[in-house]
Amino acid sequence: MRTVYLGTSAFAAAVLRRLAASEHRPQLVVTRPDRPAGRGRRLSSPPVAEAARELGLELFQPENVNDEQARARIAAAEPGELVICAFGALIKEPLLSDHPLLNIHPSLLPRWRGAAPVERAIMAGDEQTGVAIMRLTAGWDSGPICLMATEPIAPEDTYGTLTPRLQELGADLVLRALDERPGFTEQPEEGVTYAEKIGPADRTLDPGAPAAVNDRVVRALTPHIGARVALPGGAFLGVLRAAVRDPGAAGPLRAGDDGALLLGGLELLEVQPAGGRPMDAAAYLRGHGLPSA
Repeated sequence: MRTVYLGTSAFAAAVLRRLAASEHRPQLVVTRPDRPAGRGRRLSSPPVAEAARELGLELFQPENVNDEQARARIAAAEPGELVICAFGALIKEPLLSDHPLLNIHPSLLPRWRGAAPVERAIMAGDEQTGVAIMRLTAGWDSGPICLMATEPIAPEDTYGTLTPRLQELGADLVLRALDERPGFTEQPEEGVTYAEKIGPADRTLDPGAPAAVNDRVVRALTPHIGARVALPGGAFLGVLRAAVRDPGAAGPLRAGDDGALLLGGLELLEVQPAGGRPMDAAAYLRGHGLPSA
């Protein structure tokens, strides 16, 4: 089938590679424009743009995918299906109705509709998540579903370990949907939750929360966004790895008697000072120090 692929993120790039190796290789890849990134604010391409170039696929990076020029470029590819994965911009009418749109969403819909479904599932302590293949509609991930499959969330899973499995699952399902053309079923209204975009407050570990809760935040945001803990004076210390000593224990940031860096019952193992490099928590304590318990 002739396809056009819309995606932006690293997750979407991984799915694109599988799609490009199939008989549904995209005629056109649509992604977001290059943007300044990093300390030097140098222009950086989205992961999907980089993947498309490597794969030799025609690439289009419009400022607005909904404008007339962008819609004409997509229509010129004569797609039988638009495949969408983590595109990161709202798709509106009339593009929504111009072509069939098949969306890859990494959650067990209707749970975790929205921008950060993988992170929110780990943060909430869900025992499983998955991928749904759905028709994109004007609603927020509320369209009918044709295929869905589950993936367990292991107690030690981070975003970085769980996401590759969801990428493979998503690619398997969308290829199956393109091959088999299964029917669609409307989502139930019961069980709807929303995965809001991760903001600064979501990243900040709470000294009043049990260690198990803070551990889930660390794992959900590793390695791509990063959790952090507030320091006296308003600065933040990034937290890259942690381990639970006492799941129910809450408490302030402190140096333990054994030299460990603790937030309640959570031991911080690897940290990153603002503007600095990742380091072992023990090395951080030697260089900076904290009040002892």
